[in-house]
Amino acid sequence: MTREELLKHIHTKFKITPDFPWKTYPNFAVFRHKSNEKWFALLIDINASKLGLDSEEIIEVLNIKCEPELTKLLPNGKNIFTAYHMNKNNWLSIRLDSTKGAMIHDFLDDSFELTK
Repeated sequence: MTREELLKHIHTKFKITPDFPWKTYPNFAVFRHKSNEKWFALLIDINASKLGLDSEEIIEVLNIKCEPELTKLLPNGKNIFTAYHMNKNNWLSIRLDSTKGAMIHDFLDDSFELTK
């Protein structure tokens, strides 16, 4: 999935446009509920080594909230990881360029519901 596809999907499905709250990180996009302003997703670009990958490549990662039991079961070290820079008991990091759109859509739906 590409960044553009993700942005389009979130806007179409949830009617939400991202916030860009950090001047230091202009590409970091926060997606939050309009009603309570809770985050349900965070799109960031980071060095792959920060996820334990053997690479210095900059990759796009989507952080999503999920059920705590899934944070223990789903990380595979390839495209799904324990959350980068978030609560590792409640969030996962998903590598955009190596994860199918349908899977990301499902993760987003769950995250959106969990943060209502």
